[in-house]
Amino acid sequence: MTIQSKDMETAAAFSNSWNNLPVGSVYTLPQVRDWFEPLDLAGLEGLRVLELGCGGGNLMVHILGFKPTIQELVGVELGDSIQAARRNLAALGHGNWRLVQDDLCSFRDPSGFDVVYCIGVLHHLKDPRQGFEAVLKNVREGGAFHCWVYGHEGSLVIRLLVEPLRRISHRLPWWFTKYGFSTPLAALYFIYAKALSLLPQGWGGKLPLGEYSLWIAQRGFDFFRHVAFDQLVTPRTIFFKKREIESWLAADERIDQQTTYIISRNGNSWKFGGRLKGR
Repeated sequence: MTIQSKDMETAAAFSNSWNNLPVGSVYTLPQVRDWFEPLDLAGLEGLRVLELGCGGGNLMVHILGFKPTIQELVGVELGDSIQAARRNLAALGHGNWRLVQDDLCSFRDPSGFDVVYCIGVLHHLKDPRQGFEAVLKNVREGGAFHCWVYGHEGSLVIRLLVEPLRRISHRLPWWFTKYGFSTPLAALYFIYAKALSLLPQGWGGKLPLGEYSLWIAQRGFDFFRHVAFDQLVTPRTIFFKKREIESWLAADERIDQQTTYIISRNGNSWKFGGRLKGR
């Protein structure tokens, strides 16, 4: 069955990224915990959990590895990177996971989930609000949702320097974007981030992309290139202002407003979520 989606071009672009990586997750467990905070991975025990836009299953690998007693973990992915997800999850030897190739914007599970998360996806969709609506529609009453998106605040350097290149690079063959664009740019940024990490404590964070650079400086060059490639291969990127996220949360009467949160991550992105009202 052929899936019809306005985001198929984006899904295909990311497949070129995720399907050309070795088995396993490109992320570390501390990185995944940071992405999910204030949600606690240990609190997922016995729950049904859904990831919308699971890519190569990199987050699912850590969730199952950290908390294998989860009731069921389901990943939805539009593109062929679901092949990488299946390979990465099968290597764990657990049986409590399931993958669905579908458009996350239209995916619905009538049973609902205790926790639904969407990390690093909404900002690439042609209709991010529709994607957020899909997150909420798959959460059970009283269940939790959690998202992460690029922030407009703190991303001036990326918007001025990287975005113009992305508008060109995403039209090129993926291998040229990875090795002709991403590799040299990642090398320059690698040097910058590592230099900031060598400065006296507190100094590096005051420079452009300082907080983010100090965080990513803990990783090796391959991860820098992976991040650069993800930035440059996608046809679409949106940077969200905090007030737009606030309006999304405040406007939906299904959400328990006493549980909502918006948290800055590394000075250039937003984590946000909450719970739906119970019965």
